[in-house]
Parts: sequence; structure tokens; C-alpha cells
Amino acid sequence: MDTFSKSDPICVLYTQGIGNKEWREFGRTEVIENTLNPEFVRKFILDYFFEERQNLRFDLRMEKPMAGIPGKKCGNIIVKAEEMGNCRESVMMQFCGNKLDKKDFFGKSDPFLVFYRSNEDGTFTICHKTEVVKNTLNPVWQAFKIPVRALCNGDYDRSVCVCVSTHDFIGEFTTSYRELSRGQSQFNVYEVMNPKKKGKKKKYLNSGTVTLLSFLVDIEVTFLDYIKGGPYQMNAYAMALKAVGEIIQDYDSDKMFPALGFGAKLPPDGRVSHEFALNGNPQNPYCAGIDGVMEAYYQSLKSVCLYGPTNFSPVINHVARYAASVNDGSQYFVLLIITDGVISDMAQTKESIVNASCLPMSIIIVGVGPAEFDAMIELDGDEVRISSRGRYAERDIVQFVPFRDYIDRTGNHILSMARLAKDVLAEIPDQFLSYMRTRGIKPLPTPPPYTPPGYPTQI
Repeated sequence: MDTFSKSDPICVLYTQGIGNKEWREFGRTEVIENTLNPEFVRKFILDYFFEERQNLRFDLRMEKPMAGIPGKKCGNIIVKAEEMGNCRESVMMQFCGNKLDKKDFFGKSDPFLVFYRSNEDGTFTICHKTEVVKNTLNPVWQAFKIPVRALCNGDYDRSVCVCVSTHDFIGEFTTSYRELSRGQSQFNVYEVMNPKKKGKKKKYLNSGTVTLLSFLVDIEVTFLDYIKGGPYQMNAYAMALKAVGEIIQDYDSDKMFPALGFGAKLPPDGRVSHEFALNGNPQNPYCAGIDGVMEAYYQSLKSVCLYGPTNFSPVINHVARYAASVNDGSQYFVLLIITDGVISDMAQTKESIVNASCLPMSIIIVGVGPAEFDAMIELDGDEVRISSRGRYAERDIVQFVPFRDYIDRTGNHILSMARLAKDVLAEIPDQFLSYMRTRGIKPLPTPPPYTPPGYPTQI
């Protein structure tokens, strides 16, 4: 504790191990000099595990040794937590001030900017502080770079409050990432307002202006981006998609496939969706061939954030709506679902399958990863016909296979993927025939063989 001035506090975060309960230092904030009410800019980013109890300890220290009384309350620490958006953008900005209010009695002001982002509960948290520019009312601050998730957590319309200060408050203005992204223009010249002065002085206009000089967006790359650079490395999802898709696509006349994702947060607002177009176009989710589906899949991985819960029923109902519009046997729909086996809407999915069992459609489920697939086996219905609320499926329309059973230890992925495709598609012909037979739909007459021009027709 400082004897002749205020303290220079720093906050240290500790996390506790699950097994040995040992406290380990996770990180520490910057030191803020000469204050008893610090607002720390540096934030802690931790992985959150829903199924675990994660104990945290915050120690507030002074840069110089403390001389407090043990057991005595020495103040409060306010902790604000928010789930981080999956936003990898950073922005480089530069500002200048013009005709700011004079605060120093013997000279001009020493201004700096403090940026506060709004939280979900309406409060504000400091996210950046510029350097001090000495003895001027027309400062030009150095350009600085800040992650967009630190500025607004990826929500482009979230309010950002900017305070202009010296040793005393000059004024403030409010903006947003979307407004700032317009760059240097008349839209980004902000009046600095002091609410107290405005309330006292009728002729008060402002306390100066702050202008955005530059705005440059950059994408933060990671180590994995370099590892994944060049040709795409197929994961289990991609391998299963390619193996099954390349066989089944030959039974589609135009080879245009709607590709949907489920269980992800979508840009720009982080909305959770269980039925979104992989190509980003909800009005036209069709992709050209399996190669087009693969490309849409890889591109979507760059823009969405995978997120639970995992619901199957929305995509099943999506395909069922199309299948319900065709009852003459001219079309048959096959839905391929690739999943890690964790399903959150089992009851709704069973009902969707029961409803779809009278429609011209089949469902293929490929389970990837090490999870237990008991729920998928139940949906398959090979041993016990699936039912929902006392109503049984009219016919078996689901085929499930675990991807791990087809991983070739010798490294021959071509052979193992061929076996996967064979087993996945094994039940489709019988499912197709069962629908046509129960509906009394006969195959169309075989068209006559093609006869080249100039050749006599055989009778």
C-alpha cells in the first residue's frame, strides 16, 4: 500500500485443477497507477466446460507490497463474463481530435481516448485505452489494432462508447462497429458531448470533435490456418460425404444438391440455427455435384461457429416438406446426415421420422467420432420399428453406420470408403421398392432403344 499516494493495483487470475485442487496462475492484468478504482483493459479468455465446475480465484495486488490487515475487507472486485463470439476479424483504427476543451490551468490538455463496449446486460466494459498526447487541444493519436470481438463481440450494431479525458473528463460520444466501418467520411466525425455542461449552459454546442482517420480490417490467422493451407485435408465428415455422395449422385438427373448444416452460430449476429444453407444462400441452397457440396462445407467451416444443441428434426422436416409434394413416384428423396452421434431432440426426431415414413424418402446417418451411438441405432429401427407417441413408422426408412468401423488401419482409404458406401446404400433399393409397391406405383415403360438417323427401325 502506498504511503503518500494511491495504490498501483494489478489483478491476477488463478484456476483450480480438477484432481489435485491446486491453484495455478492463469494470467494477470496490466498495472494501473495511482488509483483505488481501477478498470483493467486486459481480459482473460478461458475455455468453458458445461459439465465441469470451474473454480476461479481473483487476487488483487499492488505493485508495491501490501500492508493490509488480514481478514479485513479491502474493497470489491466486479467481474463481468460473456461468451465470446467466433469472430476472427481485427481492425486497425486511427483518430484525431479537434478543438477539445481546455482542462489544464497553466497549459493545454493532455487528452486520451477510452473505448467501452456495451454488454448484454446494458452495462459497459473498458476494452481499449489510447496513449496520452501531451499539451494539445488537437491531438492525433497513434493507430491501434483491436480484435472485433473485444470491441463488440462480433455484433456489428452493438454500442461502443468513447470517452475523451485528460486528468479530468472532457466528453464522450457513441458509435458502433458498423458506423466505424464506413471509414473516413462525414459520418465518422463525432461531437464530443459533456452532459453536465450541456445541462448547465444553454449555448453549449460541444466539447470539440473526434474524427476517424483510418479503418482497416484484417483477418486474424491461426497456426491451424497454415497447417490446413494448400489442398484441403479431408476429415471424417468430408470422407464420409465424398464416399457416399459420389455413388448416389449418379442417380440424380441434374446433380444439384441442397446442402444444409445444423447446430451452429451464424454470422453476423451469432444466431443459432439448426437448418442453414452451407453455401450461405437460404433462398437457393443447391450445390453443383458432390464437389460443390464439399466446397460449400469447407467454406462454411470458416464462417460459422459450431454450437449445440444438435437437433435433427429441422433438417428431416425440411426434406419431408419437399417429399410430401410428390406422390406420383416421379421423385424419391435421400437425406444424408453426418453427425458425431450427440442428438438433443430425440423425441422430436423420432416423430419426424414416423411422419416421413409414408413419404418418398430415405435417411442415411453416418456417425463419426468415438461417441456411443445408441440413439442412432434406435433410429435405425432394424430390430425394433421406431415409434412416436404410440404411432409406429409405416416402413423402415433409416440406415445407420458408424464411420469408425470403416477406418482401414493399413491406410487404404479408397478401399475402406468403398465398403462404407456399399453398406450405407445397401438398404436404399428395398426402401425405395417398399414405397412404390405400397402405393401401387408401376415403373414407366422402358423407352425404345436409340436409333441413329439414317438407320432402319427394327420391328
